[in-house]
Amino acid sequence: MPVETIFLDAGGVLVYPNWQRVSETLSRHGIAVGAGALTAAEPHAKRHLDCTNTIQVTNDTSRGWLYFNLILERAGVALSDRTEAALAELHEYHQLHNLWEVVPPHVPAVLAALGARGLRLAVVSNANGTLRAHLRRLGLEPNFACVLDSCEEGVEKPDPQIFRHALARSGADAATTIHVGDLFQVDVVGARAAGIRGVLLDEGGLYGDVDCPRLRSLRDLLRAIDRRAFD
Repeated sequence: MPVETIFLDAGGVLVYPNWQRVSETLSRHGIAVGAGALTAAEPHAKRHLDCTNTIQVTNDTSRGWLYFNLILERAGVALSDRTEAALAELHEYHQLHNLWEVVPPHVPAVLAALGARGLRLAVVSNANGTLRAHLRRLGLEPNFACVLDSCEEGVEKPDPQIFRHALARSGADAATTIHVGDLFQVDVVGARAAGIRGVLLDEGGLYGDVDCPRLRSLRDLLRAIDRRAFD
């Protein structure tokens, strides 16, 4: 059936960590690692994190700490009291402002183009209660019929209930909806459990073994929609 609605994860799809801020915070704690090294390490750390055993025994908050520790280790930084203190400072910033504050230049254009094609867009994201205000501050909120923040919903991916909430809130039909996210075990598995097709944003090209459509960029989503790849 033709796609009518697209659910999108926020972090890692629409917005990205401010690695320059992370690098500067680490530097204040005596740790020298550049934003480029952190950026390069991130896809590999995320792939390591994205396994059934880890996802099943963690929640979004605990995965966040693990995610950053894995990135630091991949970037060649030894974990210590100093890295713990730096991450605590970043966590405090995130709780107030949201560290995922970088919007790649292509994202607004892709969202506008999808909307111009008559597609209904919604955000379904594990977040900390600041997501809606954050997307508004970044100028992205007007693109979406609704924004579901797991903290506000009281349920987080991969629990299919948050996707059911999104279907009801947006007026969408699961059969004509796809969900695009950057974690297979969280986004694709969770969406499938709600009867929604899952699409993985695999920017690092590290998921060759998964059984779902993969995109290397959000730009590829627009191309796939235009060639009716999900119909």
